[in-house]
Amino acid sequence: MEVKISKKKIGGLNPVFIIAEGGINHNGKLKIAKKIIEKASICKVDAIKFQTFKAENLASKNSKFYKLFKKLELKDNEFMEMSDTAKSLGLIFLSTPFSNNAVELLAKNNVPAFKVASGDLTNIPLIKHIAEKRKPIILSTGMSNIKEIKESVKTIKKIHNKIIIMHSHSFYPPPHNELNLKSISTLSKKFTYPIGYSDNGNNPLIPVIATSMGAKIIEKHFTINKKLNGPDHSLSSDPLEMTEIVKNIRIVEESLGDGIKKCEKSELNNRIQARRSITIIKKCKKNEKIDFTKIDFKRPGTGIEPKFLNKVIGKRTKKELEIDKTLLWKDLQ
Repeated sequence: MEVKISKKKIGGLNPVFIIAEGGINHNGKLKIAKKIIEKASICKVDAIKFQTFKAENLASKNSKFYKLFKKLELKDNEFMEMSDTAKSLGLIFLSTPFSNNAVELLAKNNVPAFKVASGDLTNIPLIKHIAEKRKPIILSTGMSNIKEIKESVKTIKKIHNKIIIMHSHSFYPPPHNELNLKSISTLSKKFTYPIGYSDNGNNPLIPVIATSMGAKIIEKHFTINKKLNGPDHSLSSDPLEMTEIVKNIRIVEESLGDGIKKCEKSELNNRIQARRSITIIKKCKKNEKIDFTKIDFKRPGTGIEPKFLNKVIGKRTKKELEIDKTLLWKDLQ
């Protein structure tokens, strides 16, 4: 199944859809957010994504994270500016809503799709509200199991069928031995939707590996500077690293091909030069009988293939054959 976000088709043999996850790396400042968008556009990603929330809707004031979230809030009108900046640079603008109000704000900004965070996979009321906007939903699945994913998918399917499922690990950064990238294949077998990978790690190799495992959409944290203060900067890719990740993802997807085993165009000449033909190794007179002492198998493969050896032995020559003559069927009676 293919899912379309804006003008980009996701799934099947379409190019991998790459999201630079700006997240909260703007540190609550519009100026930094715009800088993130500008740098992301240079990296040739398809989309830039942030997070839309108000601290009081996300965490209890007694939570140790409340003050952090409060500091990282953006104003409602700033999301419109960010969206406009992204569009002007040819990027698709996305954001993860963490409340119904955030959903309404993003819908007002006409985002082409919604992202559901791993922490909200079981937040069925929020998922239902998002689904009612009838736009594609990117469903992140960190910390979950198949049963929970099926429940969320079922909720969305009652309203529409435009779903993308993201394998993810919700520890920052996750241990390599827990990434379980084979889950991409598992999810592909369990669901008919495009499967992607949302990366929360600090190893630029992992999104590339995920692509080789069949991920149709890749999300990677992105920052303008890994040394900035904030919880996600150090595990995010900077512009140089993101550019390299995008480049390597494109190489991988091209390398995967269509899966049909065949001789490729660039191999055609080598196919002839590297394969062997039945070749005369002793001078033969006209009407001379071919036996094992008179032939060998040598390059190039322009003559009779070695697999026809039994059909050649015992045949007689039509004409005199010199040493190293590549044997052809027309040389035999």
